[in-house]
Amino acid sequence: MDAKHSDATPEPARFVLPGDPPERETAEGWSAWRLTRNDFLPAPVVDLKTYRTWSPLGRSLNDLHRRATHANLPMQDTPMSLAVSRLMHSRMLANSLNARPTTRPGIMVNGGGNQGKTETAAEAAAAFEDLWLSLSQRFDPKPLPGTRDIRCTVAYVQTPVKATPKSTCEAILEFFGNEVSRNPTLTRLVRRVRTSLRDHRTRVLILDDITRLKLHRIDDQDTLDLLRALMSMHVTLVLIGVGIPLSGLLREGRQDPKTKQWHFPPPTPELTWADEAATQTERRFDLVDLEPFRYGAPEEIADFLTHLAGLEDQLRLLKARPHMLTSGTMPEYIFRRTSGVVGYIERLIADGAALAMDNEVEELTEDLLDEVVIRVRDPKRDAEAGEEGTVPPQPARTEPKAGSRPRNTTFDDKGIPATSSSVV
Repeated sequence: MDAKHSDATPEPARFVLPGDPPERETAEGWSAWRLTRNDFLPAPVVDLKTYRTWSPLGRSLNDLHRRATHANLPMQDTPMSLAVSRLMHSRMLANSLNARPTTRPGIMVNGGGNQGKTETAAEAAAAFEDLWLSLSQRFDPKPLPGTRDIRCTVAYVQTPVKATPKSTCEAILEFFGNEVSRNPTLTRLVRRVRTSLRDHRTRVLILDDITRLKLHRIDDQDTLDLLRALMSMHVTLVLIGVGIPLSGLLREGRQDPKTKQWHFPPPTPELTWADEAATQTERRFDLVDLEPFRYGAPEEIADFLTHLAGLEDQLRLLKARPHMLTSGTMPEYIFRRTSGVVGYIERLIADGAALAMDNEVEELTEDLLDEVVIRVRDPKRDAEAGEEGTVPPQPARTEPKAGSRPRNTTFDDKGIPATSSSVV
């Protein structure tokens, strides 16, 4: 029972500072994050009268717990994130139940910076892994003969900044804790990736920051070929990035304003190699957008107010007013300050709550939020990570000139390079 609703006014429980978050780029780290992702306990709801009955130490502990609560606002479902989660869950489950030796269709999660792409996809994948492991324990409790007994249903990998087929394979192998020998051949690396995915019974492979691939570079083109080969390894490939439609991974398309689906033009009459490669990617992936809130139609406003109400319930300010974020002109103010971007909304509210505690006003007002700096327009992003606000169109992929060195990473149906001229 919260102290707010009890007759006694006990001192607050001693608060333990959060430790370092698990590194999701390793199998152990991903598992630790998945199992503890909902473990944080927010501070209890107390009123100012109860707070004043505590000793200085008790108030200090509660202040620290409240600050941690505001710094760890839970991720809330939005209509946009639910659409991504539903598509991912349906695709991951269908692909995992597919027993045919066919290529599994993948998903591309597109969106601007601070839209929560990674967290939305990671949460959907973790929820699927919870379900799949529970099914495995009931219907498939024993390890496969001759393989490892460590299940890694989901593998989460960051696309290397300077991606090559070999560095991408190495990043995947490092997730599983596999040591990479010095100067391995690409053929051997791809085989080891295939073996690791099979042995750990991996069902989902997430590659984040996929728009680090700039397709005017030969290495990046070869890496895209590798990604297509990975789809034949019986895993659901989930690619996450900023500005995917303009990155060159797919031919430049348009978004239907009603259905929100992306449509891509048909290949040119004179079918080129680039057209063929583009259709290979387009037909194997569904592209889904994680967009900001809108504030026009009544249902859009209702969705935005619901999101603000959820944030309001998580705040632990001692003088918080009912409907502090959802009444008066506050919703319009927050939308104007953040342009409806989920990450900016959370930052504005969290930083505002910290400032309200620093100033001892213990509530959020428009005047107080004016002091919080949020750079919405043209935010500074990491260009190497493909996180620019917009990604310029990339030059078309061209065939090598006659007499030039041939491309060295043509893959067969099993994902094995057909040549091995890439040996370092």
